[in-house]
Amino acid sequence: MNICVYCASSLTIDAKYIDLAAQVGTELARRGHTLVSGGGSVSCMGAVTSAARAAGGRTVGVIPQVLVDMEVADEESDELVVTDGMRERKGVMDDRSDAFLVLPGGIGTLEELFEIWSARVLGIHDRPLVLLDPFGLYDPLKTLVERMYDEGFTRPDVFDAISWTSTVEEAFAHLEARTQPVRPSVAELGEAAG
Repeated sequence: MNICVYCASSLTIDAKYIDLAAQVGTELARRGHTLVSGGGSVSCMGAVTSAARAAGGRTVGVIPQVLVDMEVADEESDELVVTDGMRERKGVMDDRSDAFLVLPGGIGTLEELFEIWSARVLGIHDRPLVLLDPFGLYDPLKTLVERMYDEGFTRPDVFDAISWTSTVEEAFAHLEARTQPVRPSVAELGEAAG
């Protein structure tokens, strides 16, 4: 299974977040999965990919050229896909993934979370979406979404579309229990028709 991991690239975060990312990478590889990541070599992104490879896992990094130019690309990836921009990057990561795991992160991680979460609520995909938050960083987000529901801004299935977990083992249990096949990409649909 290809698991997309969304996580931080900040260099100013507590080491516990980097340790969590490394635990995820190790467990992902131990379970025989392929990591799809944002292709960065720093912070949590670097930790999850390095740990996955060290444990014998395959890694696919997807990174925009602007970040390659900043010399933060994970050049050790088994496959490094370089895109023209951030939007294309997210599309490629989406197309290459069977499931999505969100670790603690900043606004970029939130953007990725909301896009894949919204698509699931709308029925655009039915692949597992799991949020792993052992430190409670996302507790205010959960409270906000509950308030949005109470105020009529979202549907009840917003809660069914995501699994909130607090341990690595629980996160992988949810990912593996609810895995759906990857939907074909637009390119694959065109090839099949042509």
